[in-house]
Amino acid sequence: MNISAVLLAGGESRRMGKDKATMLFRRKPLWQIQLDLLRKLATAEILISARSDPPWRPKELEFVADDAPSRGPLSGLAAALAKMHGSHLLGLAIDMPFMNPTYLGSLCERIELGRGVLPMIQNRAEPLAAIYPAEVCNDFVAALSGNDFSLQRLTKRLVASGRLCAVNVPNSQEKFYRNLNEPVALDVLQ
Repeated sequence: MNISAVLLAGGESRRMGKDKATMLFRRKPLWQIQLDLLRKLATAEILISARSDPPWRPKELEFVADDAPSRGPLSGLAAALAKMHGSHLLGLAIDMPFMNPTYLGSLCERIELGRGVLPMIQNRAEPLAAIYPAEVCNDFVAALSGNDFSLQRLTKRLVASGRLCAVNVPNSQEKFYRNLNEPVALDVLQ
């Protein structure tokens, strides 16, 4: 089994007011923080998912466009699942700069053939730092063709079908899932 990774950078950043990917956090742009993290995991490949090819994308990394109309991270994950070469896809949001490579690596160690890993915090899925098996690609495509674009509901169905293993996140590790959605978050957390 080998893991591909996708950096999900397709959000509109409405609450932030400008592109999150290029915002500086601790003197580095968010895209660089997250790519450095993914590179530490030595995945088989790293894809960049967004609505359009970002100017900051390193040329050696493949761009995967969200199919129009974009349905948020569901679109990015579906496109990456269809494009990847690995047996599993690690999806990581651009706005989670506190994610820890050791912790994320421990999630990668829990994958099984045909089964991924879905972190859970207090019964709520964390689908933007999760690992999906290639076999769920059709489930994502079907969700995009319907009218329910909720990753919470989709991942709940995938857990029920046995294609994702729900893993409870200990309180001490919930901090890894903090995301930056508003300008005040950058000021407070710097």
